[in-house]
Amino acid sequence: MEISAAGRLEVRITTADVGKRVSVRSMIQHAAPGEKFTDTVGVLTSWDNDVLLITRRSGESVHIPESALVAGKVVPAAPARRRGPAASYEELARVAARAWRPVESERLGDWELRAASGFTRRANSALPLGDPGLPLDEALGAVRRWYGERGLPAYVQTATGAEGAQELLGARLEERGWVREVTAELWTGPLAPLTDRGDPARVALSRQADEAWLARYRRTGVSDAALRVLGSGPSVWFASVPSAAKGTPPAAIGRCVIDGRWAGFAAVEVDPAVRRRGLATAVMAALARQALADGASAAWLQVEAGNEGARALYAGMGFAPHHAYHHYRAPGAGGITAGNPSS
Repeated sequence: MEISAAGRLEVRITTADVGKRVSVRSMIQHAAPGEKFTDTVGVLTSWDNDVLLITRRSGESVHIPESALVAGKVVPAAPARRRGPAASYEELARVAARAWRPVESERLGDWELRAASGFTRRANSALPLGDPGLPLDEALGAVRRWYGERGLPAYVQTATGAEGAQELLGARLEERGWVREVTAELWTGPLAPLTDRGDPARVALSRQADEAWLARYRRTGVSDAALRVLGSGPSVWFASVPSAAKGTPPAAIGRCVIDGRWAGFAAVEVDPAVRRRGLATAVMAALARQALADGASAAWLQVEAGNEGARALYAGMGFAPHHAYHHYRAPGAGGITAGNPSS
């Protein structure tokens, strides 16, 4: 907290600091004995009607009455990463978008409208990476019309927690009644250490997802649109570990997209009957070896916030969160149907 020369805590933020990352201390209303204050760090997304709205790295919004402020200051836009590859939010957002291409897309200024017959929110949401070229309300109206013409709910994908992310846009969407449905995180890590893990020798690699691979893929009813999304990307590899039982789906699968220095991992899935036997690690090691041979040096993947098993696995492999991303659904627009999760 900011301390004056006289040793007193001071509030050194104003409404002019909206859009900046801040750290504030505030009094807790109806606090338990011994608990008077709480600290909040995030982007100051609004300061209206004597109430501050701060968006944390996770995307959570915190409302703080101005009268409860004890101290506050502007802090650096994002903490420096102590390990792993350095990258901006925009670089990773573009890499992730190229690794999961929609069937149809259209530009709205610097926004990209993406559609793939409802297969995953990532491929059926607007990706805002700059100015839409219209006032926000007009842009959102255009988004709703574009998706409505395709019989799809309107979604906008935003990010929090990294320099250049979109806390302000998320707050503006919430003000307009857009609902945040799903939060996930993009993690990054070094690629080379992955190649020494597991036993990649028992993993088969292919350029296409065959029927056996698709039989293990957890999303049911894989359509032509889904196949096009799965096969999209600059350089795509699919991995499979054959099952011990003949004629059954692979014991484990995975997907990797190589794009310059980046290798993006996805669809790492293991037969529940043979989990905790190192198969997921073996799949990632085999894909990492291929990516390293193809010139990549850094790795990324996406994991849903509540998937504790996956988070523990990837943390043990040297991955760490870079930013969170969120899908906001337009009011009254319905949702992605069952069997088509957000990733």
